[in-house]
Amino acid sequence: MPIDNSIVHQIHKKPDGQPASLTLRDAELGNSEALEQLLAGLIEAYNSKPNKAWGYFHEESGAYPFSGWLQQLLDEEQDFVGFTKQSAEHLKTLMEGSNLALGGHVLFIRYRQGMTAFLIIALLHHTEGVTVTDDLEVAAARHLDLSALNMAARINLTEWKQNAASKQYISFIRGRSGKRVSDYFRDFIGCIEGANPEQETSTLLQAFQDYVGEADLPSDQLKDKTKAMSGYVSGQARQGEQVALEELSGLMDEEQPRAFYDYIRNKDYGLNPEIPPDKKTLNNFLKFYGKADGLSISFEAHLLGDRVEYDESDDSLVIKHPPKGLIQQLRNKRKP
Repeated sequence: MPIDNSIVHQIHKKPDGQPASLTLRDAELGNSEALEQLLAGLIEAYNSKPNKAWGYFHEESGAYPFSGWLQQLLDEEQDFVGFTKQSAEHLKTLMEGSNLALGGHVLFIRYRQGMTAFLIIALLHHTEGVTVTDDLEVAAARHLDLSALNMAARINLTEWKQNAASKQYISFIRGRSGKRVSDYFRDFIGCIEGANPEQETSTLLQAFQDYVGEADLPSDQLKDKTKAMSGYVSGQARQGEQVALEELSGLMDEEQPRAFYDYIRNKDYGLNPEIPPDKKTLNNFLKFYGKADGLSISFEAHLLGDRVEYDESDDSLVIKHPPKGLIQQLRNKRKP
């Protein structure tokens, strides 16, 4: 992934209500192997976060100036260093209004992935660890803790400029369980939440169920289409990419590549051509799971009606060809 520009600044702030301060870097970072490794690790950590939201820019205003500064950068009316200094100052001001906000290193990287340009912004913190030196001594080692990443946003610059109607060219990490700790970071970007990954994925899965249900497919074809659908959606979620419905349709049926796509359009499920995937919603669709009174059962959804049958009349499950390891344990238990 070619890096066009990168820089890091530092905001000093503790979650105690005290004023924040800022240390600014005056020049861009030079490209290096270490920087490329940092970007790769950052993207991997960012993509793995399940609690992301997607959206688009507020109209530029005094409260939401970031998109205007970014436009000036893209129009070459301002250089990258100046853009990031303005942005870091604005972030510092917003952090001072949040008692829970904690300072850190603010990393800005503009990079390209294929034909698409991105800007990623992340608030990074250090963690203490240990290492073994070349002299075989044990020593303290301080490094960036990407596993604890919880303040970051990524802007698809290409999508923003080429598709003005899009409402999902920004993604950012959202606070878990209704926590509003990250609200100041969302407001710093000036993002309005648009697409809801859980809801969009649920709608896609409902459309898939309706589609294969109306087609009344044999079990082997149903299994193949489910595998193609789940594999693609899961892969896009893992890479932090959106699900392109037309591409998904082609993977599900090479002979009629637009069949599923046209079905979604004609039935008016309200889905955009590209949607953000939610892996948890997909996993819940693909598996049945239950646990109670010392009994735990889990199986993949496609096995229902095949190796697993549910009899509603007497509320029982029949499992055919159970795992060999389980069978052996049962046989051993029966031995005198």
